[in-house]
Amino acid sequence: MTEHLRVSRDGAVAVLTIDRADKRNALTAGMWAALPGILAELAADPSVRVLVVTGAGPSFCAGADISDLLGGPDAEDPMARLRSDNLAAQAALRDFPRPTIAMIRGHCIGGGVELATCCDLRFTDPTGVFGVTPAKVGIVYTPTSTRQLMDLVGPATTRYLLYSGELLDADAALRTGLVDRLLPAGDLAGEVRRFAEVLASRSALTQRAAKEVTAALATGGDAEEVAGRWYRETIASGELAEGVAAFTERRAPRFPYGS
Repeated sequence: MTEHLRVSRDGAVAVLTIDRADKRNALTAGMWAALPGILAELAADPSVRVLVVTGAGPSFCAGADISDLLGGPDAEDPMARLRSDNLAAQAALRDFPRPTIAMIRGHCIGGGVELATCCDLRFTDPTGVFGVTPAKVGIVYTPTSTRQLMDLVGPATTRYLLYSGELLDADAALRTGLVDRLLPAGDLAGEVRRFAEVLASRSALTQRAAKEVTAALATGGDAEEVAGRWYRETIASGELAEGVAAFTERRAPRFPYGS
């Protein structure tokens, strides 16, 4: 935990809150740099079964703090350090070994969209406002961030957002696939909590396999090898046997694998 990045726990669910509400939770260079370490600590804790990422107050994240954009030591590439830390933070969130949910209220702009698209799922309410705005500043969006966005909304909407920098409301975000659920006002936190508890009750090995197989399919990796490796693990760990026994006995499973 570090200043403006707060971690709380509710049973098996960890919540990472971007806590800089007076700046709409814009991320400073130091916050980007701190994220991989925070995520690594949570990933190493087998009692964490689900991670929720959200923002304090009425906004999710308004992106990178613009005052840091040109603050690097290299005059020829003043964004080099920030870009490196940004990509490392995205990778740490994208590769987090358990399910991740972005809980989005209000502004989700620029770097906020980068964080949200690195989560497995995105839930919002009618206040959600989404935008990818490098064209307003003259930034070249990285291929990693572009691919992450394009995998969700497709090439045409990616171009629309990157070319124009225009904002999407929550209805448009749902329609284009940028978010997975649009919940009524006042229901967001409760439904995210309920769904996180559902995820925490399911087979962690199945979830880990699904996460790695979908990533392999998206990137051209060996999905068959990944699926086979995790299938063997479900047998060796007793996870599969417990799941089948619970189904047969009409009871909730007690999965042995926590990570």
